[in-house]
Amino acid sequence: MSAPSRILVYGVYGAGKSTLAAVLADRLRLPWHPVDDLLWLPGWVEVPVDQQRTRITQICQDERWILDGAYHGWRDVPLARADLVVALDYPRWRSFGRLLRRTLSRLVTGEEICNGNRESLGSVLSRDSILVWHVSAFARARRRMRAWRADPTAPPVLLFRSPAELDRWVATLPRP
Repeated sequence: MSAPSRILVYGVYGAGKSTLAAVLADRLRLPWHPVDDLLWLPGWVEVPVDQQRTRITQICQDERWILDGAYHGWRDVPLARADLVVALDYPRWRSFGRLLRRTLSRLVTGEEICNGNRESLGSVLSRDSILVWHVSAFARARRRMRAWRADPTAPPVLLFRSPAELDRWVATLPRP
């Protein structure tokens, strides 16, 4: 396979999509478009789905990009253009553990997530908490990744079940 130029990184919350996208962008010299920056305005105001779709469509019309997620209102757009899907299909305990550690760290440090947005105790304890999203979305995301991998009409899918598998693959990529 030649070096991909349009990559969708996919996985459940906490799997490490953004971290991987940053590494791939550096290694492959591709522009990375963090999805959270495209979907959330300051104050955790969600960009309307039609505008999300327009933003994603504009990015995917380019010949070179990395996206670190794909959501219901526009998932079909990057899938139609991707050269490669890198799917992080880790066990629930691993991705939830990572998400919990990251969330708690962000609560303590006040680290910005996107567009000035930060974790708060209220957001973490709410019904809209990213921790709740993980629990409710995990099985669907896993089924979706596995279905894409089995679909001969979908772009190639590299499905990684552990960080060690992923690290071995990343080690084969060119260094900057």
